[in-house]
Amino acid sequence: MLQNQFIDILNLIKKSRFKALKAVNTELIDLYWNVGEYISQRLESEEWGLSVVDELSNYLLLNEPMLKGFSNKNIWRMKQFYQQYKDYPNLSTLLREISWSHNLAIFSRCKSIEEKEFYLKITKEENYSFRELERQISSGLFERTMLGNAKLSTVLREIHPKIINSLKDSYIFDFLNLSEPHNEKDLKKGLIKQMKDFILELGKDFLYVGEEYKVQVGSSDFYIDLLFYHRVLQCLVAFELKADKFKPEHIGQINFYLEALDRDVKKENENSSIGILLCKDKDSEVVEYALSRTLSPTMVAEYKTHLPDKNILQQKIHELFNSNLEIE
Repeated sequence: MLQNQFIDILNLIKKSRFKALKAVNTELIDLYWNVGEYISQRLESEEWGLSVVDELSNYLLLNEPMLKGFSNKNIWRMKQFYQQYKDYPNLSTLLREISWSHNLAIFSRCKSIEEKEFYLKITKEENYSFRELERQISSGLFERTMLGNAKLSTVLREIHPKIINSLKDSYIFDFLNLSEPHNEKDLKKGLIKQMKDFILELGKDFLYVGEEYKVQVGSSDFYIDLLFYHRVLQCLVAFELKADKFKPEHIGQINFYLEALDRDVKKENENSSIGILLCKDKDSEVVEYALSRTLSPTMVAEYKTHLPDKNILQQKIHELFNSNLEIE
C-alpha cells in the first residue's frame, strides 16, 4: 500500500521536473530569439558593423565568465534563427517546444520553410532525440514522405483521411548492415532483431503485432510477414517483404491477406486494413499499371540499405511539383 503511495509521489516529482525543464527551454528559446532580433535590427539599421558581434561575445565572456552559449558563432546563429522565422508567426509555439540543439539542426540543414515546418512538427510529435533527428534529415525523411503522399491511391485517401504523412514511398534500413545478395528471410530477421530502429523509421504510431502472422482461410494457413497496428489510422497494417523487384502478381497476394484480416481479425471499431509491399526495387510505371484497376488499400514502397542521395530526392520532388503544375 505504502509502495503505491510512494510511486504516486515519484510521479508528481517527475511531472513537476518535466514542467520545469519545459519552462526553462521556452525561456531559453525566447532569449535567443530576442537577442537575434536585437542584433538583426542593429545590423540592418547600420548602427552596428559586423565586428560588433565579436566584441559583444568578448564583453559577455569578460563580464559573465560562467555564461555559456554566447560565443560569436552562437550569437550569429541566434540572428539567423530570428531572420529565418520572423515572417512565420504560426511556427512560434513549435520553435519553443523543442530544444535549441534540435532547432539548430533544423534551420541550419533544411532549405525551404516547408521542410523546416515538417521537421519541427515531427520532432515534437515523435519526441526525436537529437541523434534521431539528424538521421532523419540525412535520410531525406521530408522528401520521402512528400513523395509517399503524392503516390497514395485514391482508395487509401478515402478510407483513411488521416493518412497524410503516415506512409513513405521508400524506407531506409541502413541500420541492418545487410550483405548482398540477401533474401526475404534475412531482411525479416534483421528488422525483427532491430525492431526499435525499424519503428523509428516507420514512425512511432506503428505498434508491432507479430511476425509470420497466421490467417486461416478455409482449411489452409497463410502467413503475413509482419503485422502492425497504426494508432492514428486505427487499422492493421500488413507488410509483405520482397527482396527483389516489384512484380504485379504481388498485389494479388497482399489483397488476399487484407481480405482475411478484415473478415476475421479486424475489430468493429477499427478501419479497413492497409497493405504495404516493401520491395528492394520498383519501376514506378509498372506499379501504376498494377494498381490502376484495383480498389486495394495497398501501397508499394521500396527499401534501401544505405542513406539515399538527398539531391536525387529533392530532384524527384521538383519533378513531381512541376508535373502537377502542368496537369493543373
